Amino acid sequence: MNMDDCNRDDVLSIAKRVLKTEADAVFALIDKLNGHFEKAIEIMYNAKGRVVVTGMGKSGLIGKKIAATLASTGTPAFFLHPAEASHGDLGMVTSRDVIMAISNSGETDEIIDLIPFLKRFNVSVVSMTGNPDSTLARTADVNIDISVMEEACPLGITPTASTTATLAMGDAVAVALLVKRGFRQEDFASFHPAGSLGKKLFVRVKDLMHKGEALPLIGSSTPVMEALMEISSKRLGIAIVAGVDRKLLGVVTDGDVRRGVQKWGKDFFDMKAEAVMSRNPRSIAEDELAAKALSVMETYSITSLVVAGPDGKAVGIIHLHDILKEGIA
Repeated sequence: MNMDDCNRDDVLSIAKRVLKTEADAVFALIDKLNGHFEKAIEIMYNAKGRVVVTGMGKSGLIGKKIAATLASTGTPAFFLHPAEASHGDLGMVTSRDVIMAISNSGETDEIIDLIPFLKRFNVSVVSMTGNPDSTLARTADVNIDISVMEEACPLGITPTASTTATLAMGDAVAVALLVKRGFRQEDFASFHPAGSLGKKLFVRVKDLMHKGEALPLIGSSTPVMEALMEISSKRLGIAIVAGVDRKLLGVVTDGDVRRGVQKWGKDFFDMKAEAVMSRNPRSIAEDELAAKALSVMETYSITSLVVAGPDGKAVGIIHLHDILKEGIA
């Protein structure tokens, strides 16, 4: 059928059939999980080296994603192109490693050609094939069955359902290893320091707080007019009121100024900071996570937190905008 002749309903029915075929293929994998899968997990878990994933064509593209998922979830892994392997890249493989070889047919020449080398150096091989009776499946230490009833492609030749099934099985392997290793959220973040999760778990208040000359600091006897100038010049919407040795006494905020004008009128500007300040302001320690500071701000509907040391001294201010700008949300 020429796609130009398809109406909207035809296109939608095709798409729905593709999705159903692929969903059925993934669902069917559940019944294929058996002792072979458990053995494969044990081999990879006990490996002293890395999991080296290899595959040609579409299987290779899926293999790259599986290798990336393994590496980011606590199982050292990388992708090895089987054609390049025969031209020198096999030097990257050691006897401590495990090969995860992916081939839907199980007869991919470039992968089959690697088997003698791998066996010679006693490298364990875990295969993922759509044919349990294939050469690769029979020569591997263990084979994981990823066979599908049909491809989503109406011609039955374009890897569609089979690659989806392979990807899903790869995720099953990665997650099984993740759980077996006791992999934690903090471990995941350590491999993703630039990601949002990494920032939530590693960026601390002291990394973002304003301090030193950038800190809006006034004394308890500072006139309100001077306090306003300090708030304006430091552009944080707040000034810390501190006593001897920067001991935190309170804060004067933009909100305090508005409320003060409403309450005292022009007399407000003749008052001292201690008379108008908010006492016992919310504060946080500099070693706390910036994500926790954000949580406190959201809970109390405020935009700044005083950063105080264990001795009660004001050492900084962390502002909502600084946290959001860092990508922590």
